[in-house]
Amino acid sequence: MNVNHWSLPNGATCVVADIEQSTLTCIDFWCKGGSLYEMKDEEGMAHFLEHMIFKGSKNLKEGEFDLKVESLGGSSNAATGLDDVHYHVLVPPEKTEEGLKLILELLLFPRIEKDAFEMEKEVVLEEIAQNIEQPDEIIYMKLLKECLTPHRYSKPILGDKNTVKSINPKQMKLFHKNHYVGKNCTLCVAGDLPSEIYSIINNSKLKELKTISKETAIRYKANFKKGYKKETIPRLEGVRILKAWELPPAEEQILILGAEIAATILCEGKSSIIVKELREKKRIIESIDIDLQILEKGGLILLDVSCSEENLKIAEIEINNILKELSKDLVTNKDLERAKKLVINNIYFSLELSTQIASTLGNQALWGRHQAILKSIDDISYWTTSRLNELIFPLFNPENAFTLIAEPEKLI
Repeated sequence: MNVNHWSLPNGATCVVADIEQSTLTCIDFWCKGGSLYEMKDEEGMAHFLEHMIFKGSKNLKEGEFDLKVESLGGSSNAATGLDDVHYHVLVPPEKTEEGLKLILELLLFPRIEKDAFEMEKEVVLEEIAQNIEQPDEIIYMKLLKECLTPHRYSKPILGDKNTVKSINPKQMKLFHKNHYVGKNCTLCVAGDLPSEIYSIINNSKLKELKTISKETAIRYKANFKKGYKKETIPRLEGVRILKAWELPPAEEQILILGAEIAATILCEGKSSIIVKELREKKRIIESIDIDLQILEKGGLILLDVSCSEENLKIAEIEINNILKELSKDLVTNKDLERAKKLVINNIYFSLELSTQIASTLGNQALWGRHQAILKSIDDISYWTTSRLNELIFPLFNPENAFTLIAEPEKLI
Protein backbone atom coordinates (compact mmCIF):
# COMPACT_ATOMS: atom_id res chain seq x y z
CA MET A 1 0.00 0.00 0.00
CA ASN A 2 1.45 3.34 -1.12
CA VAL A 3 0.49 6.35 1.08
CA ASN A 4 1.15 10.01 0.25
CA HIS A 5 0.38 13.25 2.10
CA TRP A 6 0.29 16.85 0.89
CA SER A 7 -1.42 20.15 1.65
CA LEU A 8 -3.34 22.61 -0.51
CA PRO A 9 -2.59 26.36 -0.44
CA ASN A 10 -5.65 26.88 1.81
CA GLY A 11 -4.18 24.53 4.45
CA ALA A 12 -6.39 21.51 3.80
CA THR A 13 -4.52 18.23 4.22
CA CYS A 14 -4.80 15.47 1.62
CA VAL A 15 -3.93 11.79 1.99
CA VAL A 16 -4.17 9.02 -0.58
CA ALA A 17 -3.62 5.31 0.01
CA ASP A 18 -3.40 3.24 -3.16
CA ILE A 19 -4.67 -0.28 -2.41
CA GLU A 20 -4.34 -2.35 -5.56
CA GLN A 21 -7.36 -4.50 -6.48
CA SER A 22 -9.45 -3.06 -3.67
CA THR A 23 -13.09 -3.62 -4.62
CA LEU A 24 -14.28 -0.32 -3.12
CA THR A 25 -12.72 3.11 -2.66
CA CYS A 26 -13.42 5.21 0.43
CA ILE A 27 -13.48 9.01 0.31
CA ASP A 28 -13.27 10.21 3.91
CA PHE A 29 -13.52 13.89 4.91
CA TRP A 30 -12.43 14.88 8.44
CA CYS A 31 -12.95 18.19 10.24
CA LYS A 32 -11.93 19.59 13.62
CA GLY A 33 -15.56 20.34 14.28
CA GLY A 34 -16.59 17.92 17.02
CA SER A 35 -18.49 18.89 20.15
CA LEU A 36 -15.24 20.06 21.77
CA TYR A 37 -15.53 23.23 19.67
CA GLU A 38 -19.03 24.22 20.74
CA MET A 39 -19.40 27.33 22.82
CA LYS A 40 -21.72 27.79 25.77
CA ASP A 41 -25.35 27.20 24.75
CA GLU A 42 -24.22 25.54 21.51
CA GLU A 43 -24.17 22.02 22.95
CA GLY A 44 -25.36 19.60 20.26
CA MET A 45 -24.48 21.96 17.37
CA ALA A 46 -21.81 19.73 15.78
CA HIS A 47 -24.07 16.68 15.69
CA PHE A 48 -27.09 18.69 14.51
CA LEU A 49 -24.95 20.16 11.70
CA GLU A 50 -24.00 16.63 10.63
CA HIS A 51 -27.73 15.96 10.18
CA MET A 52 -28.31 19.21 8.28
CA ILE A 53 -25.41 18.65 5.88
CA PHE A 54 -27.34 15.70 4.42
CA LYS A 55 -30.37 17.95 3.85
CA GLY A 56 -28.97 19.43 0.66
CA SER A 57 -26.49 22.00 -0.60
CA LYS A 58 -26.25 24.89 -3.02
CA ASN A 59 -26.41 22.50 -5.99
CA LEU A 60 -28.01 19.39 -4.47
CA LYS A 61 -31.66 19.17 -3.44
CA GLU A 62 -32.62 17.30 -0.29
CA GLY A 63 -32.23 13.57 -0.93
CA GLU A 64 -30.39 14.09 -4.22
CA PHE A 65 -26.99 13.27 -2.73
CA ASP A 66 -28.14 9.85 -1.48
CA LEU A 67 -29.79 9.01 -4.81
CA LYS A 68 -26.70 9.97 -6.80
CA VAL A 69 -24.32 8.05 -4.50
CA GLU A 70 -26.58 4.98 -4.73
CA SER A 71 -26.68 5.30 -8.52
CA LEU A 72 -22.87 5.03 -8.47
CA GLY A 73 -23.21 1.76 -6.58
CA GLY A 74 -22.02 3.44 -3.39
CA SER A 75 -23.04 4.29 0.16
CA SER A 76 -22.35 7.08 2.65
CA ASN A 77 -22.18 7.66 6.37
CA ALA A 78 -21.00 10.16 8.98
CA ALA A 79 -20.11 10.36 12.66
CA THR A 80 -19.67 13.21 15.12
CA GLY A 81 -17.21 12.74 17.96
CA LEU A 82 -15.96 14.81 20.85
CA ASP A 83 -12.90 16.04 18.93
CA ASP A 84 -13.88 15.79 15.28
CA VAL A 85 -16.49 14.86 12.71
CA HIS A 86 -16.09 12.83 9.55
CA TYR A 87 -18.13 11.93 6.49
CA HIS A 88 -17.37 9.17 4.04
CA VAL A 89 -18.53 7.87 0.69
CA LEU A 90 -17.79 4.32 -0.43
CA VAL A 91 -17.83 3.81 -4.23
CA PRO A 92 -16.47 1.46 -6.89
CA PRO A 93 -12.93 2.60 -7.89
CA GLU A 94 -14.01 3.85 -11.32
CA LYS A 95 -16.52 6.21 -9.63
CA THR A 96 -13.96 7.91 -7.36
CA GLU A 97 -14.06 11.30 -9.11
CA GLU A 98 -17.88 11.44 -9.12
CA GLY A 99 -18.02 10.39 -5.47
CA LEU A 100 -15.53 13.08 -4.48
CA LYS A 101 -17.50 15.78 -6.32
CA LEU A 102 -20.69 14.78 -4.54
CA ILE A 103 -19.33 14.68 -1.00
CA LEU A 104 -17.46 17.99 -1.37
CA GLU A 105 -20.52 19.71 -2.80
CA LEU A 106 -22.55 18.50 0.17
CA LEU A 107 -19.99 19.41 2.84
CA LEU A 108 -18.72 22.75 1.62
CA PHE A 109 -21.99 24.40 0.61
CA PRO A 110 -24.82 23.20 2.90
CA ARG A 111 -28.14 25.01 2.53
CA ILE A 112 -29.39 24.91 6.15
CA GLU A 113 -32.84 26.20 5.17
CA LYS A 114 -35.35 27.10 7.89
CA ASP A 115 -38.11 24.58 7.08
CA ALA A 116 -35.75 21.60 6.78
CA PHE A 117 -33.90 22.87 9.85
CA GLU A 118 -37.01 22.87 12.04
CA MET A 119 -38.07 19.43 10.81
CA GLU A 120 -34.63 17.93 11.45
CA LYS A 121 -34.50 19.56 14.86
CA GLU A 122 -37.43 17.33 15.87
CA VAL A 123 -35.50 14.27 14.67
CA VAL A 124 -32.48 15.27 16.77
CA LEU A 125 -34.67 15.96 19.81
CA GLU A 126 -36.24 12.51 19.47
CA GLU A 127 -32.75 10.98 19.28
CA ILE A 128 -31.83 12.77 22.51
CA ALA A 129 -35.05 11.59 24.20
CA GLN A 130 -34.36 7.98 23.25
CA ASN A 131 -30.72 8.21 24.28
CA ILE A 132 -31.36 9.50 27.79
CA GLU A 133 -33.69 6.57 28.45
CA GLN A 134 -30.93 3.99 27.92
CA PRO A 135 -29.37 2.74 31.20
CA ASP A 136 -25.91 2.34 29.63
CA GLU A 137 -25.98 5.92 28.33
CA ILE A 138 -27.21 7.26 31.70
CA ILE A 139 -24.33 5.52 33.51
CA TYR A 140 -21.74 6.66 30.98
CA MET A 141 -22.83 10.31 31.07
CA LYS A 142 -22.97 10.33 34.88
CA LEU A 143 -19.41 9.02 34.98
CA LEU A 144 -18.14 11.65 32.51
CA LYS A 145 -19.95 14.41 34.38
CA GLU A 146 -18.36 13.39 37.67
CA CYS A 147 -14.78 13.01 36.50
CA LEU A 148 -14.47 15.63 33.72
CA THR A 149 -16.73 18.61 34.60
CA PRO A 150 -16.50 21.43 33.55
CA HIS A 151 -14.63 20.32 30.41
CA ARG A 152 -16.66 19.96 27.21
CA TYR A 153 -15.83 16.24 27.22
CA SER A 154 -18.15 15.88 30.21
CA LYS A 155 -21.21 16.78 28.13
CA PRO A 156 -23.12 14.62 25.64
CA ILE A 157 -22.29 14.94 21.95
CA LEU A 158 -26.01 15.10 21.17
CA GLY A 159 -26.43 18.08 23.51
CA ASP A 160 -29.57 18.38 25.58
CA LYS A 161 -33.09 19.27 24.53
CA ASN A 162 -32.88 22.87 25.81
CA THR A 163 -29.67 23.78 24.00
CA VAL A 164 -30.76 22.07 20.77
CA LYS A 165 -34.16 23.79 20.87
CA SER A 166 -32.44 27.17 21.10
CA ILE A 167 -30.12 26.67 18.09
CA ASN A 168 -31.12 28.60 14.95
CA PRO A 169 -30.00 28.37 11.30
CA LYS A 170 -27.91 31.55 11.51
CA GLN A 171 -25.87 30.11 14.41
CA MET A 172 -25.35 26.87 12.53
CA LYS A 173 -24.18 28.60 9.35
CA LEU A 174 -21.67 30.56 11.44
CA PHE A 175 -20.44 27.35 13.13
CA HIS A 176 -19.92 25.78 9.70
CA LYS A 177 -18.19 28.89 8.38
CA ASN A 178 -15.82 29.07 11.36
CA HIS A 179 -14.85 25.40 11.56
CA TYR A 180 -15.11 23.92 8.06
CA VAL A 181 -12.03 25.80 6.85
CA GLY A 182 -8.72 24.80 5.26
CA LYS A 183 -6.45 24.04 8.22
CA ASN A 184 -9.24 22.27 10.08
CA CYS A 185 -9.96 19.75 7.32
CA THR A 186 -8.43 16.58 5.89
CA LEU A 187 -9.45 14.53 2.89
CA CYS A 188 -8.35 10.91 2.69
CA VAL A 189 -9.00 8.64 -0.32
CA ALA A 190 -8.14 4.94 0.07
CA GLY A 191 -8.67 2.19 -2.49
CA ASP A 192 -7.70 1.23 -6.03
CA LEU A 193 -7.06 4.78 -7.22
CA PRO A 194 -7.09 6.31 -10.71
CA SER A 195 -3.66 7.41 -11.97
CA GLU A 196 -4.85 11.04 -12.07
CA ILE A 197 -6.01 11.07 -8.40
CA TYR A 198 -3.65 13.94 -7.46
CA SER A 199 -5.00 16.15 -10.22
CA ILE A 200 -8.59 15.18 -9.34
CA ILE A 201 -8.12 16.23 -5.70
CA ASN A 202 -6.01 19.34 -6.39
CA ASN A 203 -8.61 20.64 -8.85
CA SER A 204 -11.64 19.66 -6.76
CA LYS A 205 -13.82 21.99 -4.71
CA LEU A 206 -11.61 21.18 -1.73
CA LYS A 207 -9.48 24.11 -2.87
CA GLU A 208 -12.51 26.36 -2.28
CA LEU A 209 -12.34 25.85 1.47
CA LYS A 210 -11.56 29.24 2.93
CA THR A 211 -8.15 29.86 4.46
CA ILE A 212 -8.59 30.21 8.19
CA SER A 213 -8.07 33.82 9.33
CA LYS A 214 -7.16 32.82 12.88
CA GLU A 215 -6.33 29.54 14.54
CA THR A 216 -9.19 27.70 16.20
CA ALA A 217 -8.86 28.32 19.93
CA ILE A 218 -7.02 25.43 21.57
CA ARG A 219 -9.27 24.11 24.29
CA TYR A 220 -7.70 23.45 27.66
CA LYS A 221 -6.66 19.98 28.70
CA ALA A 222 -9.30 17.86 30.40
CA ASN A 223 -8.90 18.10 34.19
CA PHE A 224 -9.63 14.64 35.59
CA LYS A 225 -11.19 14.31 39.05
CA LYS A 226 -10.97 11.16 41.13
CA GLY A 227 -13.70 10.15 43.56
CA TYR A 228 -16.38 7.63 44.47
CA LYS A 229 -20.16 7.70 44.09
CA LYS A 230 -23.18 5.39 44.15
CA GLU A 231 -26.19 5.93 41.88
CA THR A 232 -29.50 4.15 41.33
CA ILE A 233 -30.33 3.76 37.64
CA PRO A 234 -33.84 3.12 36.23
CA ARG A 235 -34.27 -0.10 34.22
CA LEU A 236 -30.73 -1.26 34.98
CA GLU A 237 -30.28 -5.02 35.06
CA GLY A 238 -27.77 -6.14 37.70
CA VAL A 239 -25.09 -4.07 39.41
CA ARG A 240 -22.27 -2.27 37.59
CA ILE A 241 -18.89 -1.17 38.88
CA LEU A 242 -17.41 1.53 36.65
CA LYS A 243 -13.96 2.98 37.06
CA ALA A 244 -12.38 5.77 35.06
CA TRP A 245 -8.73 6.81 35.01
CA GLU A 246 -6.90 9.57 33.23
CA LEU A 247 -5.35 8.54 29.89
CA PRO A 248 -2.64 10.67 28.22
CA PRO A 249 -3.70 12.80 25.22
CA ALA A 250 -3.97 11.13 21.81
CA GLU A 251 -0.59 12.49 20.70
CA GLU A 252 1.11 10.23 23.27
CA GLN A 253 0.86 7.25 20.95
CA ILE A 254 3.47 5.06 22.66
CA LEU A 255 1.85 5.45 26.09
CA ILE A 256 -1.61 4.73 24.65
CA LEU A 257 -0.22 1.58 23.02
CA GLY A 258 1.13 0.56 26.44
CA ALA A 259 -2.30 1.17 27.98
CA GLU A 260 -3.88 -1.03 25.28
CA ILE A 261 -1.45 -3.82 26.15
CA ALA A 262 -2.24 -3.45 29.86
CA ALA A 263 -5.99 -3.48 29.22
CA THR A 264 -5.58 -6.67 27.17
CA ILE A 265 -3.54 -8.32 29.93
CA LEU A 266 -6.29 -7.50 32.40
CA CYS A 267 -9.50 -8.22 30.55
CA GLU A 268 -9.28 -9.69 27.05
CA GLY A 269 -9.91 -13.42 26.90
CA LYS A 270 -10.41 -16.19 29.45
CA SER A 271 -6.72 -16.24 30.34
CA SER A 272 -6.56 -12.51 31.10
CA ILE A 273 -5.86 -11.74 34.76
CA ILE A 274 -9.22 -10.41 35.97
CA VAL A 275 -11.38 -12.66 33.79
CA LYS A 276 -9.44 -15.78 34.82
CA GLU A 277 -9.44 -14.93 38.53
CA LEU A 278 -12.84 -13.34 39.12
CA ARG A 279 -15.11 -14.79 36.44
CA GLU A 280 -13.69 -18.19 35.56
CA LYS A 281 -12.22 -19.19 38.95
CA LYS A 282 -14.15 -17.37 41.70
CA ARG A 283 -17.29 -16.64 39.65
CA ILE A 284 -18.01 -13.35 41.40
CA ILE A 285 -18.36 -11.22 38.25
CA GLU A 286 -20.47 -11.79 35.15
CA SER A 287 -18.57 -9.68 32.64
CA ILE A 288 -15.77 -7.14 32.48
CA ASP A 289 -14.54 -4.79 29.79
CA ILE A 290 -11.90 -2.08 29.51
CA ASP A 291 -12.19 0.60 26.85
CA LEU A 292 -9.70 3.33 26.04
CA GLN A 293 -11.37 6.60 25.11
CA ILE A 294 -8.56 8.25 23.16
CA LEU A 295 -9.04 12.03 22.99
CA GLU A 296 -6.93 15.00 21.92
CA LYS A 297 -7.09 16.89 25.21
CA GLY A 298 -6.70 13.88 27.49
CA GLY A 299 -8.68 10.65 27.36
CA LEU A 300 -10.02 8.04 29.73
CA ILE A 301 -9.46 4.42 30.64
CA LEU A 302 -12.93 3.01 31.33
CA LEU A 303 -13.47 -0.23 33.26
CA ASP A 304 -17.00 -1.69 33.31
CA VAL A 305 -17.86 -4.69 35.50
CA SER A 306 -21.22 -6.46 35.82
CA CYS A 307 -22.00 -8.58 38.86
CA SER A 308 -24.85 -9.62 41.13
CA GLU A 309 -25.84 -7.41 44.04
CA GLU A 310 -24.66 -9.97 46.61
CA ASN A 311 -21.19 -10.04 45.03
CA LEU A 312 -20.77 -6.27 44.75
CA LYS A 313 -18.57 -5.70 47.80
CA ILE A 314 -16.29 -8.67 47.27
CA ALA A 315 -15.97 -7.95 43.52
CA GLU A 316 -14.96 -4.36 44.22
CA ILE A 317 -12.36 -5.44 46.80
CA GLU A 318 -10.92 -8.15 44.55
CA ILE A 319 -10.66 -5.83 41.52
CA ASN A 320 -8.91 -3.16 43.59
CA ASN A 321 -6.48 -5.75 44.99
CA ILE A 322 -5.52 -6.96 41.51
CA LEU A 323 -5.03 -3.40 40.26
CA LYS A 324 -2.84 -2.53 43.26
CA GLU A 325 -0.67 -5.60 42.67
CA LEU A 326 -0.12 -4.91 38.95
CA SER A 327 3.22 -3.18 39.34
CA LYS A 328 4.52 -5.77 41.83
CA ASP A 329 5.54 -8.38 39.26
CA LEU A 330 2.02 -9.78 39.00
CA VAL A 331 2.30 -9.70 35.20
CA THR A 332 4.57 -12.33 33.67
CA ASN A 333 6.39 -12.30 30.33
CA LYS A 334 3.91 -14.94 29.18
CA ASP A 335 1.02 -12.54 29.97
CA LEU A 336 2.81 -9.78 28.08
CA GLU A 337 3.52 -11.86 24.97
CA ARG A 338 -0.09 -13.09 24.83
CA ALA A 339 -1.35 -9.49 25.06
CA LYS A 340 1.07 -8.25 22.40
CA LYS A 341 -0.14 -10.89 19.95
CA LEU A 342 -3.77 -9.94 20.58
CA VAL A 343 -3.05 -6.21 20.17
CA ILE A 344 -1.18 -6.86 16.90
CA ASN A 345 -4.07 -8.98 15.62
CA ASN A 346 -6.56 -6.23 16.54
CA ILE A 347 -4.49 -3.68 14.62
CA TYR A 348 -4.46 -5.88 11.53
CA PHE A 349 -8.21 -6.62 11.86
CA SER A 350 -8.92 -2.88 12.12
CA LEU A 351 -7.20 -2.22 8.78
CA GLU A 352 -8.77 -4.84 6.54
CA LEU A 353 -11.17 -2.55 4.66
CA SER A 354 -10.66 0.64 2.66
CA THR A 355 -13.09 2.41 5.05
CA GLN A 356 -10.93 1.45 8.04
CA ILE A 357 -7.71 2.50 6.32
CA ALA A 358 -9.19 5.84 5.19
CA SER A 359 -10.53 6.50 8.68
CA THR A 360 -7.21 5.77 10.38
CA LEU A 361 -5.10 7.78 7.93
CA GLY A 362 -7.60 10.64 7.81
CA ASN A 363 -7.72 10.98 11.58
CA GLN A 364 -3.93 10.82 11.89
CA ALA A 365 -3.45 13.49 9.23
CA LEU A 366 -6.11 15.77 10.70
CA TRP A 367 -4.22 15.88 14.00
CA GLY A 368 -0.75 16.08 12.46
CA ARG A 369 0.32 12.52 13.21
CA HIS A 370 1.86 11.57 9.87
CA GLN A 371 3.21 8.10 10.49
CA ALA A 372 3.28 4.69 8.83
CA ILE A 373 -0.11 3.06 9.25
CA LEU A 374 1.48 0.00 10.91
CA LYS A 375 3.96 1.96 13.06
CA SER A 376 2.21 0.86 16.26
CA ILE A 377 3.08 -2.76 15.42
CA ASP A 378 6.78 -1.80 15.28
CA ASP A 379 6.35 0.10 18.56
CA ILE A 380 5.00 -2.98 20.38
CA SER A 381 8.56 -4.18 21.00
CA TYR A 382 9.21 -1.12 23.20
CA TRP A 383 6.99 -2.52 25.89
CA THR A 384 8.52 -4.83 28.48
CA THR A 385 7.13 -5.86 31.86
CA SER A 386 9.51 -3.42 33.57
CA ARG A 387 8.36 -0.51 31.38
CA LEU A 388 4.71 -1.41 31.99
CA ASN A 389 5.44 -1.50 35.73
CA GLU A 390 7.06 1.93 35.57
CA LEU A 391 4.93 3.84 33.08
CA ILE A 392 1.53 2.18 32.62
CA PHE A 393 0.34 0.15 35.59
CA PRO A 394 0.38 3.23 37.88
CA LEU A 395 -2.32 4.67 35.58
CA PHE A 396 -4.60 1.82 36.74
CA ASN A 397 -4.11 2.46 40.47
CA PRO A 398 -7.61 2.31 42.06
CA GLU A 399 -6.69 5.25 44.28
CA ASN A 400 -6.41 7.43 41.15
CA ALA A 401 -9.80 6.38 39.74
CA PHE A 402 -13.25 7.82 39.77
CA THR A 403 -15.50 4.91 40.77
CA LEU A 404 -19.22 4.86 40.05
CA ILE A 405 -21.34 2.07 41.53
CA ALA A 406 -24.57 1.78 39.56
CA GLU A 407 -27.42 -0.16 41.17
CA PRO A 408 -30.90 -0.94 39.85
CA GLU A 409 -33.78 1.19 41.05
CA LYS A 410 -35.69 -0.87 43.60
CA LEU A 411 -39.39 -1.23 42.84
CA ILE A 412 -41.71 -0.74 45.77
